[in-house]
Amino acid sequence: MITPNPGLQVLQNTLSLPRKELILEIELNGKIKFEHVMHAIYQQFGICHKVLSANVEYVNGRSFGTVQLYLNVCPADFEQLEYYLNKNKLLNTTVEYTCRKYF
Repeated sequence: MITPNPGLQVLQNTLSLPRKELILEIELNGKIKFEHVMHAIYQQFGICHKVLSANVEYVNGRSFGTVQLYLNVCPADFEQLEYYLNKNKLLNTTVEYTCRKYF
């Protein structure tokens, strides 16, 4: 007997969700390391991102500075990421990225 794979059904449902292109700026305040934030975004939330700019300084093993990321995410995944950032007291701002497409 062949049973359906529930993971495949979830994947098919998430493919149809509308995705937004966003630029996310995160201000690192020394409470969490830069590497941990990047790891959580990719591994924990499964969000692929591109680092547009990073101005990070390390003082006594703590990360300070700002990071700008380009994200292409669905709204539900972004809400989880925003909750994570707010829970860790990381100031973040988002700008919706729109690009003109010429035909």
